[in-house]
Amino acid sequence: MGALDRTQMFERDSMLHAAGSGLAVRLAQDSADIEAAQKLRWDVFRSELGANLFHSGALDIDPYDAVCDHLLVEDFSAGTLQVVGTYRLLRQSVAQQRSGFYSAGEYDLSPLADGAGELLELGRSCVAAGYRNAATIQLLWRGIAQYLEDNQISMMFGCGSFHGTDPAQHADTLSYLHHHHLAPPALRVRALEDRFVEMAQLPHGSYDPRQVMRKLPPLIKAYLRVGAMVGDGAVVDHEFNTTDVFIVMPTSAIAQRYRDRFVAAA
Repeated sequence: MGALDRTQMFERDSMLHAAGSGLAVRLAQDSADIEAAQKLRWDVFRSELGANLFHSGALDIDPYDAVCDHLLVEDFSAGTLQVVGTYRLLRQSVAQQRSGFYSAGEYDLSPLADGAGELLELGRSCVAAGYRNAATIQLLWRGIAQYLEDNQISMMFGCGSFHGTDPAQHADTLSYLHHHHLAPPALRVRALEDRFVEMAQLPHGSYDPRQVMRKLPPLIKAYLRVGAMVGDGAVVDHEFNTTDVFIVMPTSAIAQRYRDRFVAAA
């Protein structure tokens, strides 16, 4: 099964809508949909955040796009659809038949190999400026929640990113994640040795956790709120101008209030 083999929930005529917002979420259905996601990614990652992307046509393109599902949030309030949010989704059953998982280029994923159920890699998340609000984020989560249910996903994972390629600038937040949210040994994915950056740069207790929480990127903070844990070691990604941490989220451990809210709404 490839990226164009869609689950029944996400047909064009059965989008999930956010009442009163003019927004809806669905899976990409064709190459034009995927190109719209690639254009948004270019606008956010390169034009706004300074990623070193050099693809033609002002699109963020890589080989995984052809085999992934692409979750889209669209604004249809102006009469023409505009993609304003996206996530890239790669199921284990697809990855095993293709080139593996994208994050295997940064992390040793072997601790996840023996788990029961299907794995899902989340990636390339971005939201257009002007749409970074609760309505857009909740629609993305509603779409993910429905995808988890439709595909019987047991665990989600991916990379969360800090802006910039100097890990020392994020010493307190990286240390906090390592000290307070490190995954147990059975799920503790580790950065590849040639890319490993120590996260515990500061001693435990040498920073204020409340201050650190305010400094965390919103996406990482959202992951923590639904029960996420982090792997061992950060990775500097010069192409995307980021410092990455590995995020793993067993769906059974997702905070009950979030799971009920998003699944019930979907």
